[in-house]
Amino acid sequence: MTVILVLATFSVFILLDYVMNRGKAMRTVPVSAASPVPGEFGGDVVAGFHVPQTVSYHSGHSWLMRERKNVVRVGADEFAAALLGKIERIELPKPGQWIRQGQKVMTFLRDGVKAEMVSPTEGEVMEINRELLQNPSMLRDDPYGKGWLVAVHVPDEENTTRNLVPKGLVREWMRDAAERLYARQPALAGAVAADGGRPTEDLLAGLPDANWVEVTAEFFLT
Repeated sequence: MTVILVLATFSVFILLDYVMNRGKAMRTVPVSAASPVPGEFGGDVVAGFHVPQTVSYHSGHSWLMRERKNVVRVGADEFAAALLGKIERIELPKPGQWIRQGQKVMTFLRDGVKAEMVSPTEGEVMEINRELLQNPSMLRDDPYGKGWLVAVHVPDEENTTRNLVPKGLVREWMRDAAERLYARQPALAGAVAADGGRPTEDLLAGLPDANWVEVTAEFFLT
């Protein structure tokens, strides 16, 4: 009889422990279930422009990100996308073409004129963003995501980041670019401030005296 009582008591304790732990588990939210915080709401905004730390930057405002061994993805940063604004067409190098760092390889057309951008790296073009060619507005809407430009095979990974903006100087570099732009076009500073510190969809659209080709050439180093 005593043994039965002991076993019964032990069973009750096990049942209670199970119920209590199950309740805790039901109240616990897995870390993976939490919604990611968009980068634009994090600390990667400089002078109003999104500058994620996940990519490397060329001083001509193109960027690259390592996808896998010997392959990088290339795009234009948000500063460049805001200057380009509502472009009508994009021309990209063809797959199989060899491009060099600093070479003019990406062309953006607007109102019958064009702006060019240099490659941030050297290698063979593997793929181009055909969806972007069909819908150029993706560049402005999502410059670090769906608006990427080309994927490049880089045989020499050690030299992939040569001549790029050092990681520790990216924020200062972007701040300087914004200040130079606003010094050149003072009306922009007020427009950005009125928009909460974020660049408008098309920075130069409301400035009839701004020469789109000259401004983009200055900042894109072309």
